[in-house]
Amino acid sequence: MRVLILEDEPLLAAAIKDGLRLEAIAADIAGDGDTALELLSINDYDMAVLDRDVPGPSGDEVAQHIVAGGTGTPIIMLTAANRIDDKASGFELGADDYLTKPFEFRELVMRIRALDRRRSRAEPPVREIAGITLDPFRREVYRDGRYIALTRKQFAVLEVLVEAAGGVVSAEQLLERAWDENADPFTNAVRITVSTLRKRLGEPWAIATVAGVGYRIDTGEPGRA
Repeated sequence: MRVLILEDEPLLAAAIKDGLRLEAIAADIAGDGDTALELLSINDYDMAVLDRDVPGPSGDEVAQHIVAGGTGTPIIMLTAANRIDDKASGFELGADDYLTKPFEFRELVMRIRALDRRRSRAEPPVREIAGITLDPFRREVYRDGRYIALTRKQFAVLEVLVEAAGGVVSAEQLLERAWDENADPFTNAVRITVSTLRKRLGEPWAIATVAGVGYRIDTGEPGRA
């Protein structure tokens, strides 16, 4: 999952980003409204967490931009105000949830997870392909009934590959979905993570490398490279 965080308090923004990374959630930070709009124009996000009171276009304006785009991206609004009128106006703008500062980081994670489940309600909660069973909510993976212990990053990469249902996913797409904007596009991080993930899943190898293109789950279907 990749989340946009609009927060102009540097220490809080850094703490949120670091904490989400430990939860296998990639987060891009925007310190002002203009940066948030720029990031939204070049990246696809699974969710947006927006502080309402920021420099430049406000969190409200960024929320309106997201809603107008018709992507259905869930929005959590952050504010220091706890008045019901403020919350009502946020929901009227299209926010899906509301969190008042100061807040417990664990609560933010729970709200992100809950919104993600709601967004994915039409999809089966547990995904299965080529003998791999992936439960995105329990964060569990099984191969032919055998539990596979994965690191957070390995799980995030596998989740993207499983979602592709046997389709090829490029290294660039994996960087976008499983890492954050600070990931070096020339790093070997994707190759190394895929290699260790392949070994964790065991033989026969479940992840195929498509030379010069990317990676996919090997479903054994005829005609696939």
